[in-house]
Amino acid sequence: MSAPIHFYVNGRAASCSAEESDMSLLEFLHERLHLSGTKFGCGAGLCRACTVALKRPGQTLEKASACSLQVSALAGVEVQTVEGLGNADALAPLQQAFLDHFAFQCGYCTPGFLMAASVLLARLKQKPVPAAQLDQLILQALGENICRCTGYVRYLDAVREVARQYVK
Repeated sequence: MSAPIHFYVNGRAASCSAEESDMSLLEFLHERLHLSGTKFGCGAGLCRACTVALKRPGQTLEKASACSLQVSALAGVEVQTVEGLGNADALAPLQQAFLDHFAFQCGYCTPGFLMAASVLLARLKQKPVPAAQLDQLILQALGENICRCTGYVRYLDAVREVARQYVK
């Protein structure tokens, strides 16, 4: 019998038995932790509705597709989901910017956009960039996320509003 997999989700310890470690992170979040903010879209990691942020020991924050990432790959990893950004009483600045810019219609893809943008913001906080590079970095960070309802301009505007504090 193999040892359980231990990791963190939104700052709280989580574990999965070795027998269940082949389940996807998305399944684990929904079925074991009852965190439903991370959405299932295509099931192949292409639409990016299931984007979460990962912090592996000794590495920088990265985005990952929870639908195609097995729990077995998460030993010692810190996972952040959209539920870890803020709450109804205190939204994260990025969440507030999405609301202020009406950056979504149905909202299904919004958690993925929020998490991709939060990874970008964490990187910009560590290493600010010239203002002239900001839009290109935002496009790179969000470019793989798919939204079927809106133009992407509102998402870009919301992220730009928050990211401006990290330009030099």
